[in-house]
Amino acid sequence: MSVAFTKEQDFESVAANLPDRPISPHRNLVTPEGLAELDRALAEARAAYAAAQAAGDIAGDRTAMARATRDLRYYAARRASAELVPHAQAPTSVAFGVRVTFEREDGRQQSFRIVGEDEADPARGSVSYIAPLAQALMGKEVGDRATIPNGTVEVVAIE
Repeated sequence: MSVAFTKEQDFESVAANLPDRPISPHRNLVTPEGLAELDRALAEARAAYAAAQAAGDIAGDRTAMARATRDLRYYAARRASAELVPHAQAPTSVAFGVRVTFEREDGRQQSFRIVGEDEADPARGSVSYIAPLAQALMGKEVGDRATIPNGTVEVVAIE
């Protein structure tokens, strides 16, 4: 069959059908910083949506409109379900929003702040409250031990 009679893949059409970003079934707990970040992301999504609409040629740039619409739905839903958890004053046990420092069996020390899912970034020192590490440490106090997926740790500081 001649190539003239086959339809080339329409990449814009494929991109326009972007799947929604998955929304976690867990409670959407956020720190004050996490809430501010959600507000910023929602404002950016609204601006991108408005820019895509203002471009006028929605049919010509369906990818931008699809991304903007998807992000707007996601951040609007996350902002609507956000549950602000204020900072704990002088925490004595590991809880949401606190920084916990622990020592591994090999003597290495690590420190993570336990935060909401959207603000978690282990490379920057934060972990989601639903992560196995955070779950194992919740409620522990300085000197307590916790079993994590790859060993045992001891809590050495809570801030």
